[in-house]
Amino acid sequence: MPAERSTASTRPRFLQVQTATDSRAEAMELAHAAVEARLAACAQVAGPVASTYWWDNGQERSEEWLVTLKLPADRYEALEEFLADRHSYDEPEIIATPIVAGSGGYLDWLEEETRPR
Repeated sequence: MPAERSTASTRPRFLQVQTATDSRAEAMELAHAAVEARLAACAQVAGPVASTYWWDNGQERSEEWLVTLKLPADRYEALEEFLADRHSYDEPEIIATPIVAGSGGYLDWLEEETRPR
């Protein structure tokens, strides 16, 4: 069955979720573990990136690694809990962006690979 495409007026069916961490090793482990748990079909690690942000009433700068995960929207809550439990930050970035369009085959793959075997 082809994947449904979402429109602006409906809840998105697929998401990209992003988090960042201060080491490549942790980013790789989060990516691997989330895919292994079938909470995401795919995870990509990029970095390092230079981050500037407010923390504890002061401006901080650090080097971070980004993890981008692709998944059906119905897996978001489980992924968010998973990332919050495993992340080393007190308050990790966990943000979701809707995938508003994509190739049918790829979206079908996202759906298929995130279901328990």
